[in-house]
Amino acid sequence: MPCPLRRLLHYLPVPEQALPPPGVRVSVPFGRREVVGIVVRIDASTDQDAHKLRPLSAVLDQAPLLDAALLECYLWASQYYLYPIGLALQTSLPPALREGKPLPDLRPLHWQLRVPPEALPRLRSARQQEALDLLARYHSLSGAELSALLERPAPPLLKALQDKHLVHLVPIEPEATGAPLLKTPALKFNSEQQAVFTALRQSLGAFSCHLLEGITGSGKTEIYLQLIAEVLAKGQQALVLVPEISLTPQTLTRFRERFQREIVAFHSGLTDKERLEGWAKAQSGAAQIVIGTRSAVFTPLCNPGLFIIDEEHDDSYKQQDGFRYGARDLAIWRARQLGLPVLLGSATPSLESLNNALRGRYRLHQLHQRAGVAQTPLLRPVDLRQQTLYEGFSQTLLQAVRRCLERGEQVLIFLNRRGFAPMLRCQHCGWFAECPRCERAYTLHQQPGALRCHHCDAHKPVPPRCEQCGAAELSGEGLGTERSEQRLQLEFPDFPILRIDSDTTRAAGRLHELVQTVQSGIPCVLVGTQMIAKGHHFPKVSLVGVLDADSGLFSADFRAQENLGQLLTQVAGRAGRGDVPGTVLIQTWYPEHPALLRLLHEGYGSFARHLLDERRQGALPPFMHFILLRAEAMQRDLPPRVLGLARHWLAQHPAPGLECFGPMPSPYGKKAGRFRAQLILQAATRQPLQQAGQALAQWLDAQPEARKVRWALDVDPLDFS
Repeated sequence: MPCPLRRLLHYLPVPEQALPPPGVRVSVPFGRREVVGIVVRIDASTDQDAHKLRPLSAVLDQAPLLDAALLECYLWASQYYLYPIGLALQTSLPPALREGKPLPDLRPLHWQLRVPPEALPRLRSARQQEALDLLARYHSLSGAELSALLERPAPPLLKALQDKHLVHLVPIEPEATGAPLLKTPALKFNSEQQAVFTALRQSLGAFSCHLLEGITGSGKTEIYLQLIAEVLAKGQQALVLVPEISLTPQTLTRFRERFQREIVAFHSGLTDKERLEGWAKAQSGAAQIVIGTRSAVFTPLCNPGLFIIDEEHDDSYKQQDGFRYGARDLAIWRARQLGLPVLLGSATPSLESLNNALRGRYRLHQLHQRAGVAQTPLLRPVDLRQQTLYEGFSQTLLQAVRRCLERGEQVLIFLNRRGFAPMLRCQHCGWFAECPRCERAYTLHQQPGALRCHHCDAHKPVPPRCEQCGAAELSGEGLGTERSEQRLQLEFPDFPILRIDSDTTRAAGRLHELVQTVQSGIPCVLVGTQMIAKGHHFPKVSLVGVLDADSGLFSADFRAQENLGQLLTQVAGRAGRGDVPGTVLIQTWYPEHPALLRLLHEGYGSFARHLLDERRQGALPPFMHFILLRAEAMQRDLPPRVLGLARHWLAQHPAPGLECFGPMPSPYGKKAGRFRAQLILQAATRQPLQQAGQALAQWLDAQPEARKVRWALDVDPLDFS
């Protein structure tokens, strides 16, 4: 049911109708409303009062919308991530299906006669008669074919004939395609790629989980493409997950250039109609390749043969609100359930996946060299202690940018902060503009001019004077991509400066335009956030500059160094992907930091394995498992009070190996006007953690005090803020 109940509800079948099988949608009375529910199972008995059971109002599907395997996947995900099954189903189905609308019939529609040719009347209209005669001769024609034969628009004539009940539209089964599988030939592998591909091809047909650890530019995508070709040749489907919507268009382009088969995409930019049609094509098998972001893991597949998770380390695969599932882990579970291989690919594997590979749970494959003529870029730190800074740019970096542009090459400048400056401060009294709903500094934006909160999206005009002392000496403190763009425009007025962040790419198609400009090869400087740090292929970029590499070196978040290593490695991988060698200049105040030195001199593989040792010693993931209980309310004292009651209840119901920490304020103690607190549950194994989480959720559901706050359980959390 589309409600937050953590249990199933019993209904009687529709009188004098066959029992609906699991997976079909039904219309049911729910209170005073009629809602759309999904049949999960058929029971012969119930522990509810039989006199209070109500019958279904109607069965909406002739065949199951969700097959048994996909329904089981939903049920497992609902139980593991401690989220009501009805809401889990509702959040991932296309909106039209949630509303009870039918699946679209994707077969082409042709016009046919409704009566035998010998029973047709003679019509006064010569044009209508001509259309009837053509349908009698050819039996079945599309509207376009009729228009061509009549040499005039057919729709008005067909509408008139339809009104006379002489013709009707009939869906036609498509003929099996005889088109070749590939539009363009596959690229030739180097020896490393060939060895990996051979091993992966041998795994097809049974469950196995593979981690492909390949440096940026090593040709992982080509291995994906050739594996998918093997699967399609067997008449099976492939599911490919990508982390962000910005990567979906370029992935689609590359796949469509290679394959002469139906490909559908799923991401947040689709219309409801596009999402519904893609869902139906995947379910029917009309689409052989499905490419999508996180939610595509729930796509129904007629005959699946392979799952691929590209950039498997990316945090975007974890849903951060509502149904907080992990798409990577769900894809692995679903592949095991269906008995097919799953391939995780990344230049910077997550520590969880790397640990599983090193322990033998996953099969590890490695690519150490770049494909083709591309060379691994040279990484160099720039010691800011010896430099004068110009709006965050060292003289060393500016000189390197100038030399590249004069040689006709391209430059990428990376700064993971959008806006002009992270803070607007009064130089007279020290006051700074703060969002009252989050108690965090507003970010100063100049295009258009405004103060914006990057936590709750509140905004206000830039004040002309200090709101505390009235002084006019207000200035932006710190660096943002807008400020970097302005400085580059002053330094290099003769070259295009292209900024790519979520502010410049809001308009539909704008990101594609900017990427196309870069890929045209003109000398330019590309400045942006992590949107440009991964997945993109810019063969003319020979220099990457990282303005601020220190943010992850000193952080309370135990994942900060892992995230920093992944981000620096990914953005460095944009350099030298063509025939021009690449250089990466990393500005830092701490060039002798051990973690940074290890990353620069030994690479991400050694860096990540060292972090794994630190995690093991510190009893942190992946050697420890967490559930995070969050609570928020408009009153400051309510969240810690409710969490305190939860901790007291847990202490009265101890589980072996379970530890509890808190209540404690969240790192962002206030957001969007709500005060926030959290309670951390941890255990070395998942079983006691799951048992405690399920019992705690049921207890909280029954507590009147808990209804005064918004609370949520996050299993395997990535974000503790």
